[in-house]
Amino acid sequence: MDEKQTILIVDDEANVLKALKRLLFDTDYRVLTAPSGEEALALFEKNEIDLIISDYRMPGMNGVQLLSSVKERFPETIRIILSGYADVESIVEAINDGHVYKFLAKPWNDQELLTTIQRSFEHHTLQQENLQLLYELRRANTELTSLARSLEGKVEERTRDLAQKNRALEVARKILNLLPHGVVGVDSEGLIVYVNQATRMFLGPDACGLGTPLSGTTDAQLVEFVQRTVSSGKQCERIMHLDQPVEVVCTPLPEGAGAILCLSYPIDERDPDSGQSNQISKEVSGA
Repeated sequence: MDEKQTILIVDDEANVLKALKRLLFDTDYRVLTAPSGEEALALFEKNEIDLIISDYRMPGMNGVQLLSSVKERFPETIRIILSGYADVESIVEAINDGHVYKFLAKPWNDQELLTTIQRSFEHHTLQQENLQLLYELRRANTELTSLARSLEGKVEERTRDLAQKNRALEVARKILNLLPHGVVGVDSEGLIVYVNQATRMFLGPDACGLGTPLSGTTDAQLVEFVQRTVSSGKQCERIMHLDQPVEVVCTPLPEGAGAILCLSYPIDERDPDSGQSNQISKEVSGA
């Protein structure tokens, strides 16, 4: 042992104190003695006592009263009562009021007493380990509860964020469908992932089915224009002759994810201050 465990023996008979002290002489325990309950409590004020063995019947403060006081003031101390009056009433009183670990009768058996002391310390150590484990478990539960609440808050925040984004997407989809310009979304594999209602006005009522290749539903020059835009990574504009001249603006998506096509009929841009017409020069396919 790194530090000796301290045992306090309390008995009003000097020969009993001597006998018990002699029994524990060759052990690893530090032994203190007191002839009364009052002197025993005084020793508690100056010593850290791990186990107390007290006689049951003593003048003044008896053993049960002493152990009850020890239980209240020094609850970690192991309590054993020793008595030559092993009647049922005294045993019940010791257990109920003194909260004793063990009740031993006089005359005691030396080996039984030594074994009782050893097992009481083992039992106490196990209790302390269980208490520590319980404390750690409660702390872990508290941390898990705190973490769960934090995650719940983050999930709720994320859910609200996704709901707002879904509402924004729905509004954007409705706005795109109301535009007088055709809008086509193409992914990195050339598949059509979005078309608005106006697209059919430019490419025909059966063109641009979702999930179909752009190359199979539109003019080859439009497909080549999209591929060139994605490769260059720059927005391009052209006027193409489909059924009629159509102005096409192709915007590449970041990291080669695809492109957005915007289809409209070409018009003159006028300077609002001068009122003069300013025709945009664009490459005209087939001109």
